[in-house]
Amino acid sequence: MRRLSAIVTAGMIAGAAGAGAAAADGWFSGLFGGGQEDAFAECRGGQVAGGAGQIGGPFTLVNAEGETVTDEDVITEPSILYFGYTFCPDVCPLDTARNAAAVDILEERGHSVTPVFISVDPERDTPEVVGDFAANLHPKMVGLTGSPEQVKAASDAYRTFYNVRDAGEDEFYLVDHSTFSYLVLPEHGFVDFFRRDESPEAMADRVQCFIEAG
Repeated sequence: MRRLSAIVTAGMIAGAAGAGAAAADGWFSGLFGGGQEDAFAECRGGQVAGGAGQIGGPFTLVNAEGETVTDEDVITEPSILYFGYTFCPDVCPLDTARNAAAVDILEERGHSVTPVFISVDPERDTPEVVGDFAANLHPKMVGLTGSPEQVKAASDAYRTFYNVRDAGEDEFYLVDHSTFSYLVLPEHGFVDFFRRDESPEAMADRVQCFIEAG
């Protein structure tokens, strides 16, 4: 847990990307509401309009070694997916560090979960860059990138939002993006989402509920 402290501290600095992420979350939240009973009803923190089947699906991306992988290669155990970018000044370091902390808590409880980081900034996030970013956050974290087309297809599958802010010649451009984390189980696909204000402990409790209910 101590290895995350420097990352979390650095991420506490509020930046322009935070406002963009909040706006993106507002857009995404419109997809949730009303709901239906299911096997995981007692575990869910929210409901997906039309059911959980509306979110998630196959994807093809590129891992840190430059290998093309699919969702079946990546999601081999309960996994927490997050869409962001490595140049993100504040939101992404905080969210991914929180996810990594939840994974550590779950490991202490005897549950193995994989944190996954999917870049929405393939222009700058090469396989090596996402690999380093993921490795610095957690030894189990999988970093994924891909072509613009591959990234968009993965984002569309999970109904996430991202928008590059007029990059032009500025190498430090920002990317607005939604900031939900997604719990995906190999046998069931997407089952729930987590907002960024949830603590590692609360997140671990809900993930554990899904694992034990499944």
